[in-house]
Amino acid sequence: MAKIIGGIGASHSPTIAFAKDTNKANDPAWTPIFTGFNEVRHWVEQQKIDVLFMIFNDHITSFFFDHYSAFVLGVDDTYVTADEGGGARDYPAVKGHAALARHIAHALVADEFDMSFFQKKPLDHGMFSPLSMITPDDGSWNGAVVPLQVGVLQLPIPNAKRCYKLGKSLRNAVQSFPEDLKVAIVATGGLSHQVHGERCGFINEAWDDEFLKLLEKDPQQLLDLRLADYVVRGGMEGAEVIMWLIMRGALSDQVKKVHKSTYAPSMTNIGTVIYEDLGDEPSQADMDAYREHMGYELAGADTLEGTYPFTLERSLKAFRINDFLHRLVNPAHRERFMNDQEALFEEFALTDEERTLIREQQWIEMIRYGVIFFMLEKMAAVVGVSNPHIYASMRGEDLATFLKTRKVPLQYSVAGGNRAKELDKQ
Repeated sequence: MAKIIGGIGASHSPTIAFAKDTNKANDPAWTPIFTGFNEVRHWVEQQKIDVLFMIFNDHITSFFFDHYSAFVLGVDDTYVTADEGGGARDYPAVKGHAALARHIAHALVADEFDMSFFQKKPLDHGMFSPLSMITPDDGSWNGAVVPLQVGVLQLPIPNAKRCYKLGKSLRNAVQSFPEDLKVAIVATGGLSHQVHGERCGFINEAWDDEFLKLLEKDPQQLLDLRLADYVVRGGMEGAEVIMWLIMRGALSDQVKKVHKSTYAPSMTNIGTVIYEDLGDEPSQADMDAYREHMGYELAGADTLEGTYPFTLERSLKAFRINDFLHRLVNPAHRERFMNDQEALFEEFALTDEERTLIREQQWIEMIRYGVIFFMLEKMAAVVGVSNPHIYASMRGEDLATFLKTRKVPLQYSVAGGNRAKELDKQ
């Protein structure tokens, strides 16, 4: 089974990435930043950590207010740095542990956390600022990450207690993963700071020391604080330290602090801490019961003949073709799909198999491949066939035969405007 070796707390200020990228390690003004992170990097190497579970918040780079979720888990197999306005950092892509991420996803949802999931999004300094200091920057690290993006910038946000409870669920999720992995839970953000308004520049080192002491020895006191308390004590943006409670919740009650550093050179008190987990490992029976709990809702449905649940695994496998077909909602993409299809296939690097599936309108084969039905009905609307045409094909029937099985032989489509009228005449 996977084992949580310990927890790491690390600031994620862009100051850190800037120092790394401009080689400030030997500059006395910047050296303390490197000193703290060097301890973290050495610990990760010594403990031979396989997976870093990275808890961070995006800074309105890849996650915007058109869809802003509280907890968004990355389920991809690769993550790259984002362009935050001045070009992306020259830093190699990092591997994702997609299998562990999917396992955690099932566990958190089973424990009644309403999760969102993401793939193919570049990630900003919230994750990569500390990660680039914790792992070698030459791409030689053999480990992988699972990122959790927490929406803490648009109110309302989850409270401290909710974050801690998610950490408790995360502990069960990781420990019930059947593969032998050494996992470290990394909480990023903080410490005290505020970067907007007339209060910008606010730092409270006394509160940071108190927060870290309570986090280690008495996290319950931190759960009872309101968001407003965190804002008053640590600044509006400094309230993001509630994410550290996810990390602390994922550890046992008994931890050993093996490192702590803070340094407040400018706008943020930059901190690093390491807690080693001293808790007992769960029994095999407990973990078997937890895995059964995780799979309870779908048990049996996944074996129904002719049924293909759209799982996170299928979503990752078929992301490219689903993305291609989803873009048919864009008029320019639709036009090229109809008139310049081969060039469009090439631009999206579709495989030969994927191209054949689309060219030949192989509806049931696309479902089996991992295309979700709602991409098929979009494609059907573009190529001028009705939804019942797809249904008939998937059942191996002609349209007339299929319509005889319905109470009313209706034909319809998701197409709008003139295209809907054209389909209605068929």
